[in-house]
Amino acid sequence: MTDTAAQSTAPAATRRPKFGQLERAGLPIFLVIIIAVFAVIPATGPAFRTLVNINNVLANQSVTGLIALSMVIPMIAGYFDLSAAAVAGLSNVTVASLVAQHGQSVAVSLIAGVVIGVLAGGLNAFLVSGLNLDPFITTLGTYIFWAGTLALYTRGKTISNGIPIDFSLWTTEKWLGVPTPFWILIIVAVVVWFFVTQLPFGRRLAAIGSNEMAAKLAGVRTRRAVAITYLLSGLLAGIAGALLTSSNGGGDSSSAISYLFPALAAVFLGRTAIDPGHYNVWGTMFGLFLVAVAVDGFTLMGAPASVTQMFNGGALVFSVAVATFTTRARERKARAIQLENLHNS
Repeated sequence: MTDTAAQSTAPAATRRPKFGQLERAGLPIFLVIIIAVFAVIPATGPAFRTLVNINNVLANQSVTGLIALSMVIPMIAGYFDLSAAAVAGLSNVTVASLVAQHGQSVAVSLIAGVVIGVLAGGLNAFLVSGLNLDPFITTLGTYIFWAGTLALYTRGKTISNGIPIDFSLWTTEKWLGVPTPFWILIIVAVVVWFFVTQLPFGRRLAAIGSNEMAAKLAGVRTRRAVAITYLLSGLLAGIAGALLTSSNGGGDSSSAISYLFPALAAVFLGRTAIDPGHYNVWGTMFGLFLVAVAVDGFTLMGAPASVTQMFNGGALVFSVAVATFTTRARERKARAIQLENLHNS
């Protein structure tokens, strides 16, 4: 190879990794910038920097984060689960109802709430994997169905009378100075990350998400794997609903359902970072706290509550746009490299 050829190829080889590293770290860097801005500007700085505000941000994202993680698992395999927030609502109302209205212990009620979540996930598994229905429309349908079921059961009322005060205050406890719900979220995130990246089953999910037909030809039992993702999604959504019962001090038909779009925004934002182009756990966590910090900062600035909805919607569109454009750019690069290799050969 001549010196000229080496000079022309070396920069291209070095530019790609640098761009890839920047793409991976873009969301975390943006999160740090937003934190720095809100911590410094006079309108939000004094309140934003307080330990109370920091703990609130950390604790209040546990339910949203668990619902987002419940969505990530089937999404890795290329399947949607839009019902996760409603499944969390089922768990929330189940726990509150058993404790407050049927005199069951907190432990039994929590287990029942999680079991209800798994059963609801099993229904999605049957419909999507067993009957081969479209996952987007099907889980949107079960989301609406469960939302209506909750409204019918609760009649729009909050179930709170009879909830033990110790159970309601549990989520306000701290460990090492950090709210307990945050630790629960991080522990679950680590477990899910290990499951989807370090175990053979997780790698099979990635293969299904990349090319389901190729995975099937390679011997992967795709239908069973997809069914398991919906069961796991229901499990995490059930845990989210049980946790919500403690943090809200009761259950109602609308609280959990309102978490759908913030969780979706976190999941799609997460696809743009850490492992760009792929749904992943830690990207989702960065997306979650990016949205949380931004909303917290705007609230401290005195912005109306509608700004939260606007930001969630804008973040959703932005993340989908970034993911789409980066995927197209990656495909163009791959084609250019293939053409260059053909030309050189």
